[in-house]
Amino acid sequence: MSNILILGAGRVGASVAEQLVHERYNVTIVDENPESLKPLADRLDLRTVVGHAASPAVLAAAGAADADLLLAVTPLDELNMVACKIAYELFNIPTRLARIRDPDLLAHPELFIDSNFAIDHVITPAQIVTDYLVSLVETPEALQVLDFADGKAQLVATRVEAGAHMDGQDLASLNRLLPKIDRRVVSIYRKGHRVHPDGNTILQVGDEVFFLASTEHIRDVIKEMRGTEIPIKRITLSGGGNVGFRLAKALEKDYQVKIIEANRERANWLAEALPNTLVLRGDATDEALLESEQIERCDLYFALTSDDEDNIMSSLLAKQMGARKTIAIINRSRYVDLLQGGKIDVAISPAIATIGSLLAHVRSGDVVAVHSLRRGAAEAMELIVHGTPATSRVIGKKLDDIKLPSGADLAAIVRGEKVLIAHGDTMIEAEDHVILFVDNKAHIREVEKLFAVKMGFF
Repeated sequence: MSNILILGAGRVGASVAEQLVHERYNVTIVDENPESLKPLADRLDLRTVVGHAASPAVLAAAGAADADLLLAVTPLDELNMVACKIAYELFNIPTRLARIRDPDLLAHPELFIDSNFAIDHVITPAQIVTDYLVSLVETPEALQVLDFADGKAQLVATRVEAGAHMDGQDLASLNRLLPKIDRRVVSIYRKGHRVHPDGNTILQVGDEVFFLASTEHIRDVIKEMRGTEIPIKRITLSGGGNVGFRLAKALEKDYQVKIIEANRERANWLAEALPNTLVLRGDATDEALLESEQIERCDLYFALTSDDEDNIMSSLLAKQMGARKTIAIINRSRYVDLLQGGKIDVAISPAIATIGSLLAHVRSGDVVAVHSLRRGAAEAMELIVHGTPATSRVIGKKLDDIKLPSGADLAAIVRGEKVLIAHGDTMIEAEDHVILFVDNKAHIREVEKLFAVKMGFF
């Protein structure tokens, strides 16, 4: 798959385009606003077309006849749906993805079949981001939690804390501290730079450690990096939009949840829709409001409005006033690196969080899941190995005998119900789900080629 047609040059469209261009795909992006396209054309090697996303003439001019995949991410659900139908009927584009936000439409999946709007895969960014945030609530000492193999294994990023068992220890010490728990540290980031891990690598306070383990063992490994985990009870959300509402709904039965919402009408609606959540109308950057609501007793503060500056300021204020941990949505991806790990514990770009679910459909081979890491610089992927020893470059071989591209690390294999952490003598079998960490996206194509079935298989 090499020719990708993207409709909509907003944050998600632009972010996906940038990722795909860096991976050497042929990308064309369509938008009605030339001002949205110009910055992309100036800095990326892609083609831009000004026009309406559901116009057959515009789609033809954008190369729809030769496109392998269409991604419709304009701001309008209806436009994305119609564009997919036209792409299917007039241009026979093989794979069509659309962003759909309206819950009323999402409640009727029959709308998306080929005989209706012909959408192969529906992307709902608000739900993807919500699921991501829920995983951070469930594993509160993590910076990132990513599921693989239907939740059997997780890749987790956590930061080494002063006084933890692993502070100042080499990675080999994990064998002594966790003798019965298999896990694999796939990467360490220290002051923004990657440290390739081996048994002699000594961890330092502030290191971001990425490790993979069976889901049931994740908390045990985190405990060695962080110390005793304090349970989460009280959660405050700033912003009752799509993500704020979905997150409160997911959490309100198990936690004490408050939402601060500035819009009176929206606040009234939230109060009716969320019976177990306390809804407060006000401004989350109002120090008096935070003080009256005892923000110092808050275990987890989420800044979820659509305004980056408000999210940054309210998170900083909440932290200064005593909130234990702050997580902020930051729409401008370039701000994320500046903020994460300072007074704001976790900064999340919704566009980057969404990209993984899109990339899984772009990758060659049988890719099950893709997750962007390190603000899009690295990637973790799960793919299924097909073929036989005669038609595959990896089946029947030990990991030590497989030449992985530089910066790629095969972390685990899921075989049936078993999660097997990869070691040098681990042998790959047909139909294994392999989980890989790739620290540089430039090497993704090499990884795909290594695990692809040789042409003779067909």
